[in-house]
Amino acid sequence: MRFISRPIEEHPEVPLADEGQYEQLVARWARRFKGPAEPDGKNRCYVVSVGAWTEDVQRDAQLAEILALVRAQGDGIVGHETLRRPIPDPRTYLGRGGANEVAARAAECGADMLVVDAELTPSQARNLEDVAGLPVCDREAVILNVFLRHARTQRARIQVEIAQLEYLRPRIRGLGLDMDQQSGGMTKARGPGETASELLARRLDGRLAELHRQSARLVRAGDTQRRGRETCQRVVLVGYTNAGKTSVMNALTAAELSARDMPFETLDTTSRCLTRHGGDVILSDSVGFIRRLPPRLLASFESTLAELSEASLVLVVLDVSDPEWVMHAETTEAQISRLGAAETPRLYIFNKADRLDAAPHPEALRAVCGGHPHTLVSSHDPAAMDHLRDEVVRLARKEHRQARVFVPYAAPALLARVYAECRVLTTEAVERGLVFTLEGAPHVVAQLQRAAKENR
Repeated sequence: MRFISRPIEEHPEVPLADEGQYEQLVARWARRFKGPAEPDGKNRCYVVSVGAWTEDVQRDAQLAEILALVRAQGDGIVGHETLRRPIPDPRTYLGRGGANEVAARAAECGADMLVVDAELTPSQARNLEDVAGLPVCDREAVILNVFLRHARTQRARIQVEIAQLEYLRPRIRGLGLDMDQQSGGMTKARGPGETASELLARRLDGRLAELHRQSARLVRAGDTQRRGRETCQRVVLVGYTNAGKTSVMNALTAAELSARDMPFETLDTTSRCLTRHGGDVILSDSVGFIRRLPPRLLASFESTLAELSEASLVLVVLDVSDPEWVMHAETTEAQISRLGAAETPRLYIFNKADRLDAAPHPEALRAVCGGHPHTLVSSHDPAAMDHLRDEVVRLARKEHRQARVFVPYAAPALLARVYAECRVLTTEAVERGLVFTLEGAPHVVAQLQRAAKENR
């Protein structure tokens, strides 16, 4: 996710020091990834999956993941290979011989971009680009591009742009020789001035500061919305990307959210009612996890994942048809703990059971769940999803308690709260009001009882 270093006369559209506008820089960066070589705007990518695997299953799973990410960013794949390298080369990551061999195979395939499934430093990317003669895109750049394509709301776009500019900030010098041009002049009144790269860096810092301010305002708005749902039981879907979380949510809530078979199709937290009466259970979908998720991306989306730390129940969705579903579970658990929800009750949903020739051994499922309840389902099975809905509601209301509360006729506001915040089991009319047998969260029931005493 960077530019090719070329002489100034070959790319005059890059802003010079005296007219540096970071918007032009970002626009050129975006055009750079639209790939003019293909009629449909796709880059022709040669993908190299690098790792220190010891088993073929791990190697194949990692290769399949990066290929899916490249397709999700809208590019084509003309060739791919795997390269086992336990210790990365500090200069080109692939090593001198490995880089030359990869460059030759990419040229044979007619590639116009080299994708390396690793997090490259700016210098490694520049050196590898010099060897290959092709623009280089590392793992973080690919994930950023996927996020950029799938960001639909203002909040998601701001979060992605923050991560995008933080990634670009140390890579400005890859723009070319013209970034050394200075503004100002050698006079008695002023010194040589700043280089274009310094001006652009300052502009990027200013834009980042503005984006962080906008993000903080949206975070406060999100906190206000969550406070409005304090009386509800909140259930959050989490899991590895493309495990079928959105399909499960659609099946449980009759929502019609986009659930394409594509990594990071969902970036925004979306909430729907799981029940349609007092004491609603709110189900929220969230961004998926992935191994080696760039820290800056997770940091940008921590506010989006704030629902997780406040949930009364976490639904961990795993694609049990994936050969590496155990690793997916470990990655998801690590992120749940990082986000402060390690003690939250969980229900494991082993999804896509319809794709299995034989169900996993029950002991294997129990070992992954760590003592939490679990179920093996397919989101396309209506009967299984109805049963799952009942189980989720039961677990979400596990801490609920019942109570009898008298509400006078003269307190209509309290009457509205009873129906809005609790599940009414029975109603008995008496001389001065109504006596409810209700069920709700302990703190909600206690609040209603105190309010009822004050209104007697």
